Amino acid sequence: MLNDLAPGSRVEEVPGGPRSIQGVDTTTAAFVGRVPDRQARLHRPVPVNGWAQFVQAFVPPSAAGTPLGRAVHGFFENGGRRCFIVNIGDSQDLAGDARKRQGIRVLEDVGEVAMVAAPGFTAPDAWDALLTHCEKLRDRIAILDAPEDVDDLQRLTQVSTDGGRGLRCRASDSGAGACYFPFITTVDPFGDGKALVNVPPSGHIAGIYARTDVTRGVHKAPANEAVRGAIRLVRDVTPQEQGALNQAGVNCIRYFPRGGIRVWGARTVAEDSSAWRHVHVRRLFIFAEESIAQGTRWAAFEPNGPTLWRSLRRDISAFLTRLWRDGALMGRTPEEAFFVRCDEQTNTRQSIDAGRVVAVIGLAPVTPAEFIVFRIGQHAGGAEVEEVAHG
Repeated sequence: MLNDLAPGSRVEEVPGGPRSIQGVDTTTAAFVGRVPDRQARLHRPVPVNGWAQFVQAFVPPSAAGTPLGRAVHGFFENGGRRCFIVNIGDSQDLAGDARKRQGIRVLEDVGEVAMVAAPGFTAPDAWDALLTHCEKLRDRIAILDAPEDVDDLQRLTQVSTDGGRGLRCRASDSGAGACYFPFITTVDPFGDGKALVNVPPSGHIAGIYARTDVTRGVHKAPANEAVRGAIRLVRDVTPQEQGALNQAGVNCIRYFPRGGIRVWGARTVAEDSSAWRHVHVRRLFIFAEESIAQGTRWAAFEPNGPTLWRSLRRDISAFLTRLWRDGALMGRTPEEAFFVRCDEQTNTRQSIDAGRVVAVIGLAPVTPAEFIVFRIGQHAGGAEVEEVAHG
């Protein structure tokens, strides 16, 4: 290395310019349930990158199919690329034992997951476990299966309570899940290629989420999309029936004579008045929050002053401008689509003394058009994200 005292050239690397914030992946799913080999890799999050790999890991010769296995086949058939499998064996409890880190709890350490499903688990306690998991981690969304046999569709609009007839899952204030109905009929991937079987839709829907993210972007509603591999529906839903179900947060899969079998809804299980009532809005904000949190980690331990604040505003604005240009945000100009505040008002003396740098960010998603605001905080312990307001 040359020094200033010796003759010759001196090269000094000086960082400059914006640090590009890269978008996180949103296409990885996780499936929790029973695989054909009930004892295979129990309560472990096993990554799978294709149907052949799933068969090799979890399907012994001549094994009978399971709802999870058929859902994984539907996931890859509809555009999915990578998923994690959690085999709970003969257990009936998705949540598992907290002391033993079983069931869905083992996914808490897998940050790659963007959507979670438990194919075939249609009881309210299963829905609650999935929603609670996603509400806790705030970086993924649950895909819920409505029951297969429903004698009265009105029951799907009513929340399940003790002694009641309702089948609808509880609401989630943060829009942490989306429910789909009805089951679909496909060729059984575990059979001879001729047998038909009714399967829960969550695996196919997860594949459609991934496919839409790749072809259009996470801001595109995963609706009006063909369900590949579906031969028919277990029940045909009329437009009138769908109107009531849609208002209750139940997304229908419907058959159209010229369009085939398609997903025809993109609502979460949030209340109808919530800013998080649309699947693509919920997933867009998860994507933005995670991308910004990871892309600004360099700010930890930096001097917390105007120079750092300007750098954060520059980097975050550049990332959000790309989102706006991709059509993810409303507005004719970037100023109408988002705002980024990181200055002496968001970083008070109290937060600076605590070792935190805080940026307040507002986005106007295409649906709805109002701003939704969240805070990104970087500190020595990592990133914190807080959704604070909308208006």
